[in-house]
Amino acid sequence: MKLNNSSKTVAVVGGGPAGLMAAEVLSDAGVQVDLFDAMPSFGRKFLLAGIGGLNITHSEDYSKFCSRYADKQPHLQTTLDLFTPEQLCAWVHGLGIETFVGTSGRVFPKEMKAAPMLRAWLHRLRGKGVRMHVRHRWQGWGVQGQLQFKTPGGLIEHLPTATVLALGGASWPKLGSDGALVPWLRGAGVEVADLESANCGFEVNWSDYLREKFAGAPLKSVALKFTSVQGHVVERQGEMVIGRHGVEGSLVYAFSREIRQCLNAQGSATFLLDLLPGRSADRVRSEVAGWARSSQSMSSYFKSKLGIAGVKLALLHEVLGKDDFRNIDQVVATIKELPITVHAARPIDEAISTAGGVRFEGMDSNYMLSNKPGTFAAGEMLDWEAPTGGYLLTACFATGMAAGQGVLRWLNDSSTD
Repeated sequence: MKLNNSSKTVAVVGGGPAGLMAAEVLSDAGVQVDLFDAMPSFGRKFLLAGIGGLNITHSEDYSKFCSRYADKQPHLQTTLDLFTPEQLCAWVHGLGIETFVGTSGRVFPKEMKAAPMLRAWLHRLRGKGVRMHVRHRWQGWGVQGQLQFKTPGGLIEHLPTATVLALGGASWPKLGSDGALVPWLRGAGVEVADLESANCGFEVNWSDYLREKFAGAPLKSVALKFTSVQGHVVERQGEMVIGRHGVEGSLVYAFSREIRQCLNAQGSATFLLDLLPGRSADRVRSEVAGWARSSQSMSSYFKSKLGIAGVKLALLHEVLGKDDFRNIDQVVATIKELPITVHAARPIDEAISTAGGVRFEGMDSNYMLSNKPGTFAAGEMLDWEAPTGGYLLTACFATGMAAGQGVLRWLNDSSTD
């Protein structure tokens, strides 16, 4: 799509994946783009995401992929169709970055790092004429609707023809996403859902013994089962970590939405942990029963016959008293369904991402804010969430593209009025 009147200018506020994608769409159409970011350089959180290997997207069946966005899928479906995981990979290849699919189905750059991809992308945007402004922290709007930025040289104002806001959520505030957008947006009449922790850990009242001895211990080869507020039972196998304050890790993050909803509704949430997901209850019962005929101590027997030692054994002691271990049925039931009750999500600035943000109901199909004509929104600042695994980045790229195209349609429509 090309712009009918090339004299129009657009400000993109936020230099993460969503903002950069919007800037690319607009500059490709001949629009003069000014890109602003609060940090000294662009893509700080994007670079952080790549420290352990940049997970760009996921290769699973597309319908299953889209279902990961849960109740926000209907709002995002058209946008995801606009920039599918396959198209995203082709776009990455266009930057000169090769990708590969890992054993889990996740897609990574061949070098695993975010920096080469970001450098190539910024170089391309500069070549398209995008003007880049760092250390410009957005402070809302002035009385005439002009954008206001706090800079090292003081407050400056900028009045573009249109604006794309891609400010992120509130996780990792040191990298620029601090949630400061909420009061300014609400003050302008924009519908914003409260920001909450997503892909986060949860607090558990551990005993002093477990907290001191096993904080930071990985819990491998377990399965987590949770019953949502709606009564849906979901089970998944994976790994997690016992933290000093509770539980965290990829397996927990996969359930963070459901657990958080339960916490909000009931004040606490309990999930069940299968310590031996590869063994049936009958097999575990047979193996536990052998302890009565063994001369080994309980800890030695459980370690040699069941593979339960260290943090797994400590978790059993969190639930079972000394006398309870004499009840085989109770021991087996606890091994297969060990209850862990959480009472709060960890603080939002520790979360990988956030839920909440600008409601889809407060935007039109072009991602333009209903109460702020000419202002569009994209990325994590919108009211959606997804698990880790490439889903977060994919939707940020896709909504950035959709917002950029929405700006072009609005500008073209405005030029014909």
